[in-house]
Amino acid sequence: MKQFAPRVMACAIASAFVLAATTAQAAPAPARAEHAYLSQADAMARSARVSNVDYVLDFTLTGKESFAGTTTVSFDLKDTDTALTIDLDKATIKSMRVNGQAVTPVYNNWFVTLAPQDLAKGRNTVTISYERPHSTNGEGLHRMVDPVDKRVYTYSHFEPAAAHQMFAVFDQPDLKATYTVTVNAPADWHVITTTRESDVADAAGGKRWTFPRTKKLSPYNFSLHAGPYQVWEDKSGKYPMRLFARQSVAAQVTPADWFRYTNAGLAFFDDYFGIPYQFEKYDQLLVPDFLYGAMENAAAITFAEGGFLYKSAMTPAQKASLAEVIMHEMAHQWFGDLVTMKWWNGLWLNESFASFMATLATAEATEFKDAWQSFYQQDKQGAYAQDQRVSTHPIEVPVPSSANAFDNIDAITYSKGASTLKQLRHMLGEETFRKGVHNYLVKYAWQNARLEDFIGSLGQAAGRDLGKWTQDWLYQAGVNTISASYSCSAGKIKDFALLQTAPSKALPTLREQHVQVAAFKLENGKLVLAKNVPVTYAGARTRVPAMAGAACPDLVYPNYQDWGFVKVNLDGRSFQTARSTLGSVDDPLLRAMLWQALWDGVRDAKLPLDEFIEVALANAPQEKDYTLLGDVLGKVGSAKYYIDAMGLDAGPHRAWARRTGKAMEDMAWRGVVAHKGDENFQRRWFSTYLGLASSPEALARLAGMLEGKGTEGLQIGQDQRWSIIKHLNRYAFPGADALLAAESARDKSDTGQAAALAATVVRPDPKVKAEWLATIEDLQTKLPFSRVRTAMGSLYPNEQSALAEQSAAARLAKLPAIDKAAGPVFMRSYAGTMIPSGCTPQSVQRLQRAADSMKGLSAGTRRALLDTLQEDQRCVAIRKTLGTPKS
Repeated sequence: MKQFAPRVMACAIASAFVLAATTAQAAPAPARAEHAYLSQADAMARSARVSNVDYVLDFTLTGKESFAGTTTVSFDLKDTDTALTIDLDKATIKSMRVNGQAVTPVYNNWFVTLAPQDLAKGRNTVTISYERPHSTNGEGLHRMVDPVDKRVYTYSHFEPAAAHQMFAVFDQPDLKATYTVTVNAPADWHVITTTRESDVADAAGGKRWTFPRTKKLSPYNFSLHAGPYQVWEDKSGKYPMRLFARQSVAAQVTPADWFRYTNAGLAFFDDYFGIPYQFEKYDQLLVPDFLYGAMENAAAITFAEGGFLYKSAMTPAQKASLAEVIMHEMAHQWFGDLVTMKWWNGLWLNESFASFMATLATAEATEFKDAWQSFYQQDKQGAYAQDQRVSTHPIEVPVPSSANAFDNIDAITYSKGASTLKQLRHMLGEETFRKGVHNYLVKYAWQNARLEDFIGSLGQAAGRDLGKWTQDWLYQAGVNTISASYSCSAGKIKDFALLQTAPSKALPTLREQHVQVAAFKLENGKLVLAKNVPVTYAGARTRVPAMAGAACPDLVYPNYQDWGFVKVNLDGRSFQTARSTLGSVDDPLLRAMLWQALWDGVRDAKLPLDEFIEVALANAPQEKDYTLLGDVLGKVGSAKYYIDAMGLDAGPHRAWARRTGKAMEDMAWRGVVAHKGDENFQRRWFSTYLGLASSPEALARLAGMLEGKGTEGLQIGQDQRWSIIKHLNRYAFPGADALLAAESARDKSDTGQAAALAATVVRPDPKVKAEWLATIEDLQTKLPFSRVRTAMGSLYPNEQSALAEQSAAARLAKLPAIDKAAGPVFMRSYAGTMIPSGCTPQSVQRLQRAADSMKGLSAGTRRALLDTLQEDQRCVAIRKTLGTPKS
């Protein structure tokens, strides 16, 4: 799964148990806890008794708000000593048979309890017929009505444990099963699942689709999607491929790109793993309202429309993202679907491995050869930031129940995990690592495996014990820092060592890893590599004798080419060299690393924000590497974020803030003009300009561009029009509301409606804020959750701190009640956007009081609260670094 955004599940209320009509005495009380989620203990107890599971699933889909289904599950049962449960969420059960006998369901809206006396030791068959409303929150069997043409689309999403929102199932990853499916659906619908249909026949009200039995899959890897999708096919490669999307967005799809990257990936992974792709076809679907980036359903992968549909031609960055996500989900077909973790504590390994392999495949099998540079700039920096938060956690963490499966799914799970695999590959050697992966996949094919199984395969291939590596890297939190310590004599390095420090006394682990140490000299104003030494370091100090005798350097970078996962602290001389020579560094990855060193200085309150901005204004316009330019401009945008968060308009830095904001605006617009004729660079600069624009002149220019004025040759498509209109409304530009109304009438698509909502909510109007805050906090609202999430993300932009402050105390006070009532999926969105921060000492104190008193919050929400507090403290510290205002 590629995770871009959060999602929602409301808790059901247990109904009273009904005694089974066929029993003469009460069934033994089930050992399973009476709540909506499955604990690991209960899951392990169930899998110890149940094996050889097969599902026969029959669904009737009409396009209406509810659907009907019948699950027939056959399984072997080790004993009949106690009751057994089967998961089914909020359904209306019509009938139930256990081993051929009709029984009255014992059902609490979360799971059905099967009485011991109705079961048999050995083979059992249970049939449950039911009806259930479609989901509208992105889980289970989601239903969406296209606002353009009123067609109905459905798709399933089951991770981490939502298959039981669609059918009766043992909803845990280590009870793999086969699935045989039949579906009644409207005549103009396509039905897609893991296998290709074996028959489509006329039936009352439409067509009946029959699918052959699948291979053994965990429930979360099975899927079913149905609707009047547009379909494209490609049979040019080894495996037949199809691509599906809604009819109303079909014109935005570029099938050639999808099929090109998919074919390249399948060929790459077949070769890399030494195991052919295990399914008969490769389907991919673009689906609406999706809560993540994509999901690795076996042979029927789903992708969020919002991440991959554009109304203008895709930029290279967007194509690179598409290629990487296709590769990520494809890697899961082996590592995740073929071999699956036993429980949700192993989810990180699935995601880390897929993230690592996706970058490797993108770099080696597509035109995006700088994929590792992109990984460093984006994914890895997110992991570094996450790992320095108070809420950091080990890569491998306990997961008590399915409710906690996503508590720690974050940049540590994806990108730190991927980075540790990358550095382990460097340490073991590329071919040794590859051999270990191959052996693991062969040994555990169609089974469930644990972390020690994977590490054991790598260790056996390498002929070494990886126990200490595993303990240090996977079970201990925090990112270490390395720095170079050296002295020079007569222009040469006399002695050289790498110093490693731990993040804190609470996180004392020092780790072993393999890096490159590079020394550079300034020659004619350019940095030239003088010495590059591979080093395996461990402990607090590691001598590097091979560096002795090299020319005394002007800059040392102790993680050259980014082999290791470690924060770099440049020595004083190297830091000053980095500041003064950014434009003279030829290597884009090294340049990216030096930019990051400066930005780390800002984030750590060591380099004043205003000084960083001066460096950026001088150097960003000179950047010629497209990928790195995106990173540099992103840092400029982050600098503006801090300026807005600080609310400097009311203080002594008011003139500086306005002058600096105008300077950043002007730099970005000059970039737009300078790259006229180069659409990709021009769009990158324009995107930055749009994010920075706040002066009356800049806003007026944006408004004019909607009318085709002053576009400098830039194509202003529908996506750009909505971005401009939202921005104009954000700053209450005169006439922005009329522009919003006119655009809404012109673009009635789903994305248009979402964009109009965002533009409405973002307006700096107290009445608008109050109305939408009430909607967000109304857990019974009929508004689709995708729209609620859009509102959350648009309600309080940084520069509207005064408006945000009006509700800040009340929002914080309501946090425990909303957390308790809403459930983890809703709270992943809410806590990430609605916990108030203000970049003031008063805001920090308010958050600190909440953190001290709100100890009973769910794990995910408490973590979000602590992260918000820490980031508010960071913002206040950065504010203190601002120099004396200049006249």
